[in-house]
Amino acid sequence: MDKFEAINIKAIIMIKYNPYFFILTGGPGAGKTSVVNELHKQFFTTVTETGRYIIKEQLVSGGEALPWKNRLLFAHQMLQAEKVNYLLNYPAQQPVIFDRGIPDVLGYLQLSRLYLDPPVEEAVLHYRYNKHVFIFPPWKTIYQNDQERKQDYLTAVDTYLTMKEIYDKAGYKLIEVPKRDITTRTAFIMYHIKRIIM
Repeated sequence: MDKFEAINIKAIIMIKYNPYFFILTGGPGAGKTSVVNELHKQFFTTVTETGRYIIKEQLVSGGEALPWKNRLLFAHQMLQAEKVNYLLNYPAQQPVIFDRGIPDVLGYLQLSRLYLDPPVEEAVLHYRYNKHVFIFPPWKTIYQNDQERKQDYLTAVDTYLTMKEIYDKAGYKLIEVPKRDITTRTAFIMYHIKRIIM
């Protein structure tokens, strides 16, 4: 049993999931953010990915909280931003779409072989989203690097596998989003959200 499992898996059952908070996760470059943007056009409340926001901010300000400079500081800022995003949208009576969530920070730390104190595992157990999480599989055809995304495709695959493991261990049920066009993927997610909250 690893450290995350040892915290107390019974606590997962005791903590209430937020039925209106839906996470979209997966590896980088799998089309997740494009679908989030499309859901926003469909009048869903959406929360942008904190990692990319922090990278853009740090590049402008000349800061050190970057995954290629200070990974631990980057993770700390992501965790704080994810908590703020959660609390700003709580409570909600309509679906809120999160481009990644607090468990993604734990996945990033695992990939980077880092540990954050206070433990991010506690935040994963305390800040709960809908038990159904949409995960985007790696898709080499559409994968691209940019100013904020410097990982290679193999790292993207590793990230997907890590996020899958993290969310599963945290008690979430994963729904894999098919490799289709943006319109089809958006409709797929909208259909499942409607089914889940009804």
